[in-house]
Amino acid sequence: MKKLFLLFAVAFLYFGNTAHAQTGSTSAGLTVDFGDGATLVGPALRHAFTRNGYGQAEITFGGDQTFVGAFYQYQDRIRNAGGLNWYLGIGPQLAFGHGNTDFYIRPMAGLDYKIQGAPLDLSFDWRPAFYVGDNSDFTAARFGLGFRFVF
Repeated sequence: MKKLFLLFAVAFLYFGNTAHAQTGSTSAGLTVDFGDGATLVGPALRHAFTRNGYGQAEITFGGDQTFVGAFYQYQDRIRNAGGLNWYLGIGPQLAFGHGNTDFYIRPMAGLDYKIQGAPLDLSFDWRPAFYVGDNSDFTAARFGLGFRFVF
């Protein structure tokens, strides 16, 4: 697990520094993943690679498991809504615990609000979970809340 975490950290730092000259919008904060099943809480890092392309990495904890996820999000503004954006995303998520490692595909659709005049960003999304493995499963009732400080 240490090697996997190190790989995620190095990749995010490399791509974040490479793309920073292009856009430069990075935020870090807290993610809450809730709904059917355990509530997960942990740190998140989000970076704009292009005007509409974002990457988000999360490490969440809950239900005696640790979840590591990396997501690509396409985001665009909602006209005449002052700081409110919509986004669609997808990415892999690994769950470590209970003596095994599980693999999920996590699509997401949500709203992101950048508070005007403050370095704060809030998000809410629907993020179902597709378990890939023996006895594959789908959990539709999963949602996410994000509270981030914008650099």
